[in-house]
Amino acid sequence: MLGITLLVFTITRFVPGGPLERMLQEGARGADQGGKRAASNQSQGGLSDEQLEELEEQFGLDKYVLVAYAQWLGIAPREARISKGEFGAQDEETIGGGVDPETTTEIVLRGDGRAVRVKCRKNATDAAQAIESAVFSKTGKPIAEEGWKVRYETNEIRQQRYFRRNGQSDKAPEYKPRAVIYQTRVSGLLEGDLGRSQIYNDRVDEMILARMPVATYFGLLTAILTYAICLPLGVLKALKHRTFIDTASSVLIFLGYSIPGFALGVILVVHLGARMNWFPLFGLMSPNFDQLDSWAKVKDIAHHTVLPLICYMVGSFAMLTMMTKNSLMDNLAADYVRTAVAKGASFHKAVFGHAFRNSMIPVATSLGDLVTIFIGGSMLIETVFDIQGFGLLQYQAVIARDVPVIMGTLAISAFLLLIGQVISDFLVAVVDPRIKFE
Repeated sequence: MLGITLLVFTITRFVPGGPLERMLQEGARGADQGGKRAASNQSQGGLSDEQLEELEEQFGLDKYVLVAYAQWLGIAPREARISKGEFGAQDEETIGGGVDPETTTEIVLRGDGRAVRVKCRKNATDAAQAIESAVFSKTGKPIAEEGWKVRYETNEIRQQRYFRRNGQSDKAPEYKPRAVIYQTRVSGLLEGDLGRSQIYNDRVDEMILARMPVATYFGLLTAILTYAICLPLGVLKALKHRTFIDTASSVLIFLGYSIPGFALGVILVVHLGARMNWFPLFGLMSPNFDQLDSWAKVKDIAHHTVLPLICYMVGSFAMLTMMTKNSLMDNLAADYVRTAVAKGASFHKAVFGHAFRNSMIPVATSLGDLVTIFIGGSMLIETVFDIQGFGLLQYQAVIARDVPVIMGTLAISAFLLLIGQVISDFLVAVVDPRIKFE
Protein backbone atom coordinates (compact mmCIF):
# COMPACT_ATOMS: atom_id res chain seq x y z
CA MET A 1 0.00 0.00 0.00
CA LEU A 2 2.77 2.41 0.95
CA GLY A 3 4.84 1.43 -2.07
CA ILE A 4 1.98 1.94 -4.55
CA THR A 5 0.86 5.29 -3.17
CA LEU A 6 4.39 6.66 -2.69
CA LEU A 7 5.38 5.73 -6.24
CA VAL A 8 2.34 7.38 -7.84
CA PHE A 9 2.56 10.40 -5.52
CA THR A 10 6.18 10.92 -6.60
CA ILE A 11 5.25 10.63 -10.28
CA THR A 12 2.48 13.22 -9.93
CA ARG A 13 5.03 15.71 -8.57
CA PHE A 14 7.14 15.59 -11.72
CA VAL A 15 4.76 15.02 -14.62
CA PRO A 16 4.06 18.16 -16.67
CA GLY A 17 0.70 19.88 -16.80
CA GLY A 18 0.02 20.13 -13.08
CA PRO A 19 -2.31 22.69 -11.47
CA LEU A 20 0.49 25.23 -10.91
CA GLU A 21 1.58 25.06 -14.54
CA ARG A 22 -2.00 25.49 -15.73
CA MET A 23 -2.46 28.60 -13.62
CA LEU A 24 0.85 29.98 -14.88
CA GLN A 25 -0.26 29.42 -18.46
CA GLU A 26 -3.61 31.08 -17.79
CA GLY A 27 -1.81 34.02 -16.20
CA ALA A 28 0.51 34.32 -19.18
CA ARG A 29 -2.40 34.23 -21.64
CA GLY A 30 -4.25 36.84 -19.61
CA ALA A 31 -1.20 39.10 -19.61
CA ASP A 32 -0.74 38.71 -23.36
CA GLN A 33 -4.39 39.41 -24.11
CA GLY A 34 -4.33 42.49 -21.94
CA GLY A 35 -1.26 43.82 -23.67
CA LYS A 36 0.69 43.87 -20.44
CA ARG A 37 4.20 42.70 -19.75
CA ALA A 38 5.40 41.14 -16.55
CA ALA A 39 7.03 43.61 -14.24
CA SER A 40 10.56 43.14 -12.99
CA ASN A 41 9.32 41.54 -9.76
CA GLN A 42 7.20 39.01 -11.62
CA SER A 43 8.83 35.70 -12.50
CA GLN A 44 6.47 33.42 -14.45
CA GLY A 45 3.11 33.78 -16.14
CA GLY A 46 2.72 37.36 -14.92
CA LEU A 47 2.71 36.19 -11.28
CA SER A 48 4.95 37.54 -8.57
CA ASP A 49 7.09 35.38 -6.29
CA GLU A 50 4.59 35.90 -3.49
CA GLN A 51 1.72 34.67 -5.68
CA LEU A 52 3.76 31.68 -6.84
CA GLU A 53 4.56 30.78 -3.25
CA GLU A 54 0.87 30.95 -2.33
CA LEU A 55 0.03 28.60 -5.21
CA GLU A 56 2.78 26.20 -4.14
CA GLU A 57 1.43 26.18 -0.59
CA GLN A 58 -2.11 25.71 -1.85
CA PHE A 59 -1.16 22.62 -3.88
CA GLY A 60 1.43 21.32 -1.40
CA LEU A 61 4.36 21.88 -3.75
CA ASP A 62 6.43 23.88 -1.25
CA LYS A 63 7.57 20.74 0.58
CA TYR A 64 9.91 17.97 -0.45
CA VAL A 65 8.28 14.80 -1.84
CA LEU A 66 8.63 12.66 1.29
CA VAL A 67 7.36 15.47 3.54
CA ALA A 68 4.39 16.15 1.26
CA TYR A 69 3.63 12.42 1.07
CA ALA A 70 3.70 12.16 4.87
CA GLN A 71 1.24 15.09 5.03
CA TRP A 72 -1.06 13.41 2.49
CA LEU A 73 -0.80 10.17 4.45
CA GLY A 74 -1.73 11.98 7.66
CA ILE A 75 1.38 11.34 9.76
CA ALA A 76 2.91 14.81 9.39
CA PRO A 77 1.22 18.15 10.17
CA ARG A 78 0.11 20.49 7.42
CA GLU A 79 0.56 24.25 7.58
CA ALA A 80 -2.62 26.31 7.32
CA ARG A 81 -3.60 30.01 7.43
CA ILE A 82 -0.07 31.06 6.49
CA SER A 83 0.81 34.76 6.90
CA LYS A 84 4.18 36.36 6.13
CA GLY A 85 6.07 39.56 6.82
CA GLU A 86 9.57 40.72 5.92
CA PHE A 87 11.97 42.34 8.35
CA GLY A 88 13.17 45.73 7.19
CA ALA A 89 10.25 46.23 4.83
CA GLN A 90 8.27 48.51 7.19
CA ASP A 91 9.21 51.80 8.73
CA GLU A 92 9.11 52.69 12.42
CA GLU A 93 5.94 54.73 12.02
CA THR A 94 4.05 51.78 10.49
CA ILE A 95 5.04 49.34 13.21
CA GLY A 96 4.92 51.75 16.11
CA GLY A 97 7.31 54.01 17.94
CA GLY A 98 10.39 52.75 19.73
CA VAL A 99 11.02 49.66 17.59
CA ASP A 100 13.71 48.70 15.11
CA PRO A 101 12.20 47.86 11.69
CA GLU A 102 15.22 45.67 10.93
CA THR A 103 14.35 43.28 13.76
CA THR A 104 10.59 43.81 14.07
CA THR A 105 7.71 43.29 11.64
CA GLU A 106 3.96 43.42 11.97
CA ILE A 107 1.86 40.78 10.26
CA VAL A 108 -1.91 40.69 9.81
CA LEU A 109 -3.16 37.13 10.26
CA ARG A 110 -4.92 35.71 7.24
CA GLY A 111 -8.55 34.89 7.94
CA ASP A 112 -8.25 36.47 11.39
CA GLY A 113 -7.59 40.17 10.90
CA ARG A 114 -5.53 40.63 14.05
CA ALA A 115 -2.05 42.09 13.86
CA VAL A 116 0.95 40.25 15.28
CA ARG A 117 4.26 41.86 16.14
CA VAL A 118 7.22 39.55 15.58
CA LYS A 119 10.67 40.41 16.87
CA CYS A 120 13.87 38.60 15.90
CA ARG A 121 17.36 38.71 17.32
CA LYS A 122 19.86 41.12 15.82
CA ASN A 123 21.95 39.64 12.98
CA ALA A 124 20.30 36.24 13.44
CA THR A 125 21.83 33.41 11.40
CA ASP A 126 20.30 30.38 13.08
CA ALA A 127 16.71 30.17 11.85
CA ALA A 128 15.71 27.87 14.72
CA GLN A 129 16.74 30.39 17.41
CA ALA A 130 16.11 33.66 15.54
CA ILE A 131 12.59 34.49 16.75
CA GLU A 132 12.67 36.34 20.06
CA SER A 133 8.94 37.03 20.52
CA ALA A 134 5.63 36.93 18.65
CA VAL A 135 2.68 38.65 20.33
CA PHE A 136 -0.63 40.18 19.35
CA SER A 137 -0.06 43.89 18.79
CA LYS A 138 -3.05 45.10 20.81
CA THR A 139 -2.99 42.78 23.80
CA GLY A 140 0.65 41.66 23.98
CA LYS A 141 -0.55 38.07 24.35
CA PRO A 142 1.83 35.44 22.89
CA ILE A 143 0.39 33.89 19.75
CA ALA A 144 1.56 30.43 20.84
CA GLU A 145 -1.22 30.36 23.45
CA GLU A 146 -3.77 30.17 20.62
CA GLY A 147 -1.93 27.50 18.67
CA TRP A 148 -0.09 29.78 16.24
CA LYS A 149 3.50 29.02 15.31
CA VAL A 150 6.18 31.23 13.80
CA ARG A 151 9.40 30.49 11.97
CA TYR A 152 12.26 32.58 10.64
CA GLU A 153 13.30 32.31 6.99
CA THR A 154 16.70 33.62 5.97
CA ASN A 155 17.76 34.74 2.52
CA GLU A 156 19.36 31.33 1.91
CA ILE A 157 16.20 29.43 2.82
CA ARG A 158 14.11 31.57 0.48
CA GLN A 159 16.65 31.14 -2.31
CA GLN A 160 16.52 27.36 -1.93
CA ARG A 161 12.80 27.50 -2.46
CA TYR A 162 13.33 29.69 -5.51
CA PHE A 163 15.75 27.13 -6.99
CA ARG A 164 13.29 24.27 -6.38
CA ARG A 165 10.70 26.22 -8.32
CA ASN A 166 12.83 27.58 -11.17
CA GLY A 167 15.85 25.29 -11.31
CA GLN A 168 19.50 25.93 -10.57
CA SER A 169 20.08 27.61 -13.94
CA ASP A 170 18.38 30.84 -12.83
CA LYS A 171 20.06 33.32 -10.54
CA ALA A 172 18.02 33.78 -7.38
CA PRO A 173 17.30 37.33 -6.20
CA GLU A 174 18.40 38.60 -2.80
CA TYR A 175 15.61 38.34 -0.25
CA LYS A 176 15.03 40.02 3.08
CA PRO A 177 14.61 37.74 6.10
CA ARG A 178 10.98 37.20 7.00
CA ALA A 179 8.70 35.67 9.63
CA VAL A 180 6.07 33.11 8.69
CA ILE A 181 3.10 32.60 11.01
CA TYR A 182 0.92 29.52 10.61
CA GLN A 183 -1.20 26.91 12.33
CA THR A 184 -0.75 23.17 11.99
CA ARG A 185 -3.23 20.35 11.65
CA VAL A 186 -2.83 16.65 10.96
CA SER A 187 -5.28 15.65 8.27
CA GLY A 188 -4.72 12.99 5.65
CA LEU A 189 -5.56 9.49 4.51
CA LEU A 190 -5.29 7.94 7.96
CA GLU A 191 -7.77 10.52 9.29
CA GLY A 192 -10.18 9.85 6.42
CA ASP A 193 -9.41 13.14 4.68
CA LEU A 194 -8.62 12.67 0.98
CA GLY A 195 -8.52 16.40 0.34
CA ARG A 196 -10.40 18.49 -2.20
CA SER A 197 -10.36 18.35 -5.96
CA GLN A 198 -8.04 20.93 -7.49
CA ILE A 199 -10.46 21.34 -10.42
CA TYR A 200 -13.91 21.29 -8.82
CA ASN A 201 -12.98 22.07 -5.18
CA ASP A 202 -15.28 19.24 -4.05
CA ARG A 203 -14.32 16.77 -1.34
CA VAL A 204 -12.66 13.76 -2.95
CA ASP A 205 -14.42 11.23 -0.71
CA GLU A 206 -17.81 12.67 -1.68
CA MET A 207 -16.91 12.49 -5.37
CA ILE A 208 -15.90 8.84 -4.98
CA LEU A 209 -19.02 7.91 -2.98
CA ALA A 210 -21.19 9.48 -5.68
CA ARG A 211 -19.64 7.14 -8.29
CA MET A 212 -19.71 3.92 -6.24
CA PRO A 213 -23.37 2.96 -6.95
CA VAL A 214 -22.64 2.78 -10.69
CA ALA A 215 -19.41 0.84 -10.10
CA THR A 216 -21.16 -1.59 -7.75
CA TYR A 217 -24.05 -2.05 -10.18
CA PHE A 218 -21.83 -3.07 -13.09
CA GLY A 219 -19.45 -4.96 -10.80
CA LEU A 220 -22.19 -7.17 -9.36
CA LEU A 221 -23.77 -7.83 -12.76
CA THR A 222 -20.41 -8.68 -14.30
CA ALA A 223 -19.41 -11.01 -11.46
CA ILE A 224 -22.76 -12.83 -11.30
CA LEU A 225 -23.09 -13.36 -15.05
CA THR A 226 -19.42 -14.26 -15.49
CA TYR A 227 -19.49 -17.00 -12.85
CA ALA A 228 -22.95 -18.19 -13.91
CA ILE A 229 -21.82 -18.68 -17.52
CA CYS A 230 -18.13 -19.54 -17.25
CA LEU A 231 -18.33 -22.28 -14.61
CA PRO A 232 -20.89 -24.44 -16.51
CA LEU A 233 -19.08 -23.69 -19.78
CA GLY A 234 -15.76 -24.76 -18.30
CA VAL A 235 -17.27 -28.02 -17.07
CA LEU A 236 -18.86 -28.65 -20.46
CA LYS A 237 -15.56 -28.02 -22.25
CA ALA A 238 -13.74 -30.42 -19.94
CA LEU A 239 -16.30 -33.19 -20.52
CA LYS A 240 -16.41 -32.52 -24.28
CA HIS A 241 -12.65 -32.07 -24.69
CA ARG A 242 -11.47 -32.00 -28.33
CA THR A 243 -15.00 -32.09 -29.69
CA PHE A 244 -16.68 -29.50 -31.90
CA ILE A 245 -18.29 -27.84 -28.87
CA ASP A 246 -14.92 -27.43 -27.17
CA THR A 247 -13.18 -26.11 -30.28
CA ALA A 248 -15.95 -23.70 -31.30
CA SER A 249 -16.34 -22.28 -27.81
CA SER A 250 -12.57 -21.84 -27.49
CA VAL A 251 -12.46 -19.86 -30.74
CA LEU A 252 -15.25 -17.56 -29.58
CA ILE A 253 -13.78 -17.16 -26.08
CA PHE A 254 -10.29 -16.23 -27.23
CA LEU A 255 -11.65 -14.03 -30.00
CA GLY A 256 -13.50 -12.05 -27.36
CA TYR A 257 -10.46 -12.07 -25.09
CA SER A 258 -8.28 -10.62 -27.86
CA ILE A 259 -10.59 -7.64 -28.40
CA PRO A 260 -10.13 -4.82 -25.85
CA GLY A 261 -13.37 -3.91 -24.13
CA PHE A 262 -13.24 -0.26 -25.18
CA ALA A 263 -12.58 -1.19 -28.82
CA LEU A 264 -15.56 -3.54 -28.78
CA GLY A 265 -17.56 -0.73 -27.20
CA VAL A 266 -16.79 1.60 -30.10
CA ILE A 267 -17.87 -1.07 -32.61
CA LEU A 268 -21.11 -1.76 -30.74
CA VAL A 269 -21.93 1.93 -30.38
CA VAL A 270 -21.34 2.61 -34.07
CA HIS A 271 -23.21 -0.40 -35.48
CA LEU A 272 -25.87 -1.30 -32.89
CA GLY A 273 -26.34 2.21 -31.57
CA ALA A 274 -25.81 4.79 -34.31
CA ARG A 275 -26.59 2.78 -37.45
CA MET A 276 -29.26 0.31 -36.33
CA ASN A 277 -30.58 2.42 -33.44
CA TRP A 278 -31.13 -0.66 -31.29
CA PHE A 279 -29.42 0.69 -28.19
CA PRO A 280 -28.74 4.17 -26.74
CA LEU A 281 -25.38 5.71 -27.52
CA PHE A 282 -24.32 6.92 -24.10
CA GLY A 283 -25.26 7.30 -20.46
CA LEU A 284 -27.09 5.01 -18.07
CA MET A 285 -30.48 6.73 -18.19
CA SER A 286 -32.58 8.53 -20.76
CA PRO A 287 -33.12 12.32 -20.50
CA ASN A 288 -36.79 11.77 -19.52
CA PHE A 289 -35.94 9.12 -16.90
CA ASP A 290 -37.60 11.03 -14.03
CA GLN A 291 -40.91 11.14 -15.92
CA LEU A 292 -41.13 7.35 -16.38
CA ASP A 293 -43.01 4.94 -14.15
CA SER A 294 -41.18 2.31 -12.07
CA TRP A 295 -41.31 -0.52 -14.63
CA ALA A 296 -40.30 1.82 -17.45
CA LYS A 297 -37.33 3.00 -15.40
CA VAL A 298 -36.16 -0.59 -14.94
CA LYS A 299 -36.43 -1.26 -18.68
CA ASP A 300 -34.65 2.00 -19.47
CA ILE A 301 -31.69 1.19 -17.23
CA ALA A 302 -31.55 -2.38 -18.59
CA HIS A 303 -31.60 -1.03 -22.14
CA HIS A 304 -28.65 1.26 -21.38
CA THR A 305 -26.81 -1.56 -19.54
CA VAL A 306 -26.59 -4.15 -22.32
CA LEU A 307 -23.72 -2.78 -24.41
CA PRO A 308 -21.38 -1.69 -21.59
CA LEU A 309 -22.03 -4.95 -19.74
CA ILE A 310 -20.94 -6.96 -22.79
CA CYS A 311 -17.71 -4.96 -22.90
CA TYR A 312 -17.08 -5.52 -19.19
CA MET A 313 -17.63 -9.27 -19.45
CA VAL A 314 -15.85 -10.10 -22.68
CA GLY A 315 -12.35 -9.96 -21.23
CA SER A 316 -13.00 -12.11 -18.15
CA PHE A 317 -14.59 -15.08 -19.93
CA ALA A 318 -11.41 -16.72 -21.18
CA MET A 319 -9.51 -16.83 -17.89
CA LEU A 320 -12.30 -18.21 -15.70
CA THR A 321 -13.57 -20.66 -18.32
CA MET A 322 -10.15 -22.11 -19.11
CA MET A 323 -9.21 -22.22 -15.42
CA THR A 324 -12.33 -24.28 -14.69
CA LYS A 325 -11.76 -26.57 -17.67
CA ASN A 326 -8.07 -27.25 -17.05
CA SER A 327 -8.53 -27.78 -13.32
CA LEU A 328 -11.40 -30.22 -13.86
CA MET A 329 -9.46 -32.14 -16.52
CA ASP A 330 -6.49 -32.51 -14.17
CA ASN A 331 -8.73 -33.92 -11.47
CA LEU A 332 -10.56 -36.24 -13.88
CA ALA A 333 -7.19 -37.76 -14.75
CA ALA A 334 -6.22 -38.20 -11.09
CA ASP A 335 -5.97 -41.63 -9.48
CA TYR A 336 -8.73 -41.04 -6.93
CA VAL A 337 -11.31 -40.49 -9.71
CA ARG A 338 -10.31 -43.67 -11.53
CA THR A 339 -10.42 -45.53 -8.21
CA ALA A 340 -13.93 -44.23 -7.48
CA VAL A 341 -15.15 -45.35 -10.92
CA ALA A 342 -13.45 -48.76 -10.49
CA LYS A 343 -15.26 -49.26 -7.18
CA GLY A 344 -18.62 -48.75 -8.81
CA ALA A 345 -19.23 -45.02 -8.56
CA SER A 346 -21.13 -43.58 -11.49
CA PHE A 347 -19.39 -41.17 -13.83
CA HIS A 348 -21.75 -38.40 -12.70
CA LYS A 349 -20.84 -39.09 -9.07
CA ALA A 350 -17.11 -39.18 -9.85
CA VAL A 351 -17.25 -35.89 -11.72
CA PHE A 352 -19.56 -33.80 -9.55
CA GLY A 353 -19.04 -35.57 -6.23
CA HIS A 354 -15.26 -35.73 -6.28
CA ALA A 355 -13.46 -34.02 -9.18
CA PHE A 356 -15.62 -30.90 -9.44
CA ARG A 357 -15.24 -30.02 -5.76
CA ASN A 358 -11.46 -30.17 -5.92
CA SER A 359 -11.46 -28.33 -9.25
CA MET A 360 -13.09 -25.34 -7.62
CA ILE A 361 -10.07 -24.69 -5.36
CA PRO A 362 -8.26 -22.42 -7.91
CA VAL A 363 -11.56 -20.70 -8.71
CA ALA A 364 -12.41 -20.14 -5.05
CA THR A 365 -9.07 -18.52 -4.36
CA SER A 366 -9.91 -15.79 -6.89
CA LEU A 367 -13.12 -14.85 -5.09
CA GLY A 368 -11.22 -12.41 -2.89
CA ASP A 369 -10.90 -10.08 -5.85
CA LEU A 370 -14.68 -9.58 -5.77
CA VAL A 371 -14.24 -6.90 -3.10
CA THR A 372 -13.08 -4.60 -5.86
CA ILE A 373 -16.57 -4.55 -7.41
CA PHE A 374 -17.34 -1.51 -5.24
CA ILE A 375 -14.80 0.55 -7.20
CA GLY A 376 -14.66 -1.55 -10.35
CA GLY A 377 -15.06 -0.34 -13.86
CA SER A 378 -12.92 0.62 -16.78
CA MET A 379 -11.62 4.07 -17.62
CA LEU A 380 -11.93 3.55 -21.37
CA ILE A 381 -15.24 1.64 -21.42
CA GLU A 382 -16.91 4.26 -19.24
CA THR A 383 -15.42 6.97 -21.44
CA VAL A 384 -16.83 5.34 -24.60
CA PHE A 385 -20.33 5.05 -23.11
CA ASP A 386 -20.11 8.24 -20.99
CA ILE A 387 -21.02 6.36 -17.81
CA GLN A 388 -20.37 8.37 -14.66
CA GLY A 389 -18.60 5.57 -12.83
CA PHE A 390 -15.42 5.13 -10.85
CA GLY A 391 -13.30 4.44 -13.92
CA LEU A 392 -14.38 7.64 -15.69
CA LEU A 393 -13.62 9.62 -12.53
CA GLN A 394 -10.08 8.22 -12.56
CA TYR A 395 -9.68 8.98 -16.26
CA GLN A 396 -10.88 12.57 -15.90
CA ALA A 397 -8.59 13.09 -12.91
CA VAL A 398 -5.55 11.85 -14.84
CA ILE A 399 -6.35 14.01 -17.87
CA ALA A 400 -6.85 17.10 -15.69
CA ARG A 401 -3.83 16.28 -13.43
CA ASP A 402 -6.18 16.48 -10.45
CA VAL A 403 -3.71 15.05 -7.94
CA PRO A 404 -6.03 14.74 -4.88
CA VAL A 405 -8.59 12.78 -6.93
CA ILE A 406 -5.86 10.63 -8.50
CA MET A 407 -4.40 9.78 -5.10
CA GLY A 408 -7.82 9.27 -3.48
CA THR A 409 -9.08 6.85 -6.12
CA LEU A 410 -5.72 5.09 -6.21
CA ALA A 411 -5.62 4.65 -2.42
CA ILE A 412 -9.09 3.08 -2.34
CA SER A 413 -8.39 0.87 -5.37
CA ALA A 414 -5.05 -0.33 -3.98
CA PHE A 415 -6.49 -0.96 -0.53
CA LEU A 416 -9.39 -3.07 -1.80
CA LEU A 417 -7.11 -4.91 -4.21
CA LEU A 418 -4.69 -5.83 -1.42
CA ILE A 419 -7.55 -6.81 0.88
CA GLY A 420 -8.80 -9.06 -1.91
CA GLN A 421 -5.40 -10.72 -2.14
CA VAL A 422 -5.39 -11.34 1.61
CA ILE A 423 -8.89 -12.85 1.40
CA SER A 424 -7.76 -15.05 -1.49
CA ASP A 425 -4.81 -16.31 0.55
CA PHE A 426 -7.16 -17.06 3.43
CA LEU A 427 -9.53 -18.96 1.15
CA VAL A 428 -6.65 -21.16 0.00
CA ALA A 429 -6.32 -22.56 3.52
CA VAL A 430 -10.10 -22.78 3.96
CA VAL A 431 -10.97 -24.73 0.81
CA ASP A 432 -7.80 -26.79 0.45
CA PRO A 433 -7.11 -29.01 3.49
CA ARG A 434 -3.58 -29.72 2.23
CA ILE A 435 -2.54 -26.11 2.85
CA LYS A 436 -2.19 -24.63 6.31
CA PHE A 437 -0.86 -21.22 7.39
CA GLU A 438 1.29 -21.85 10.42
